[in-house]
Amino acid sequence: MNLFLWIMILFICYIIIKSMTGFILKDGQFSRETFYALLIIYSIVIIGFGLIYFILSFQGMILIEDGRYDHVNVVGSLIHSFYFSGVTLLTIGYGDIVPIGIGRLIVLIQALIGYVLPTAFMLRLVTERTNRG
Repeated sequence: MNLFLWIMILFICYIIIKSMTGFILKDGQFSRETFYALLIIYSIVIIGFGLIYFILSFQGMILIEDGRYDHVNVVGSLIHSFYFSGVTLLTIGYGDIVPIGIGRLIVLIQALIGYVLPTAFMLRLVTERTNRG
């Protein structure tokens, strides 16, 4: 795989991790600001992984839709990638789009984040309430 593509993927992963840890480890109390931060983190993770799937689609990692591979243009591939990323993070998938190759490992990582992020958010809220008294 092209070195530039790996650098792009690593940069996107860095942004995702930095955003998540900044939110989870930050002290404070629940407010609209915290809620908006959670929405932004979810958006960053969905967009970040969507871009990873999009980049990998040019290197042979294909998203198969409804059991068949359809040739789509660049915009279609980008839309499929973001849709697949959102569905994977928020619901662990519908099964209408399936990854092939290394994408399966990446999907597992994103699904794990989809499970851990709400737990970390609730843990943070409980800890804040406990510390306040």
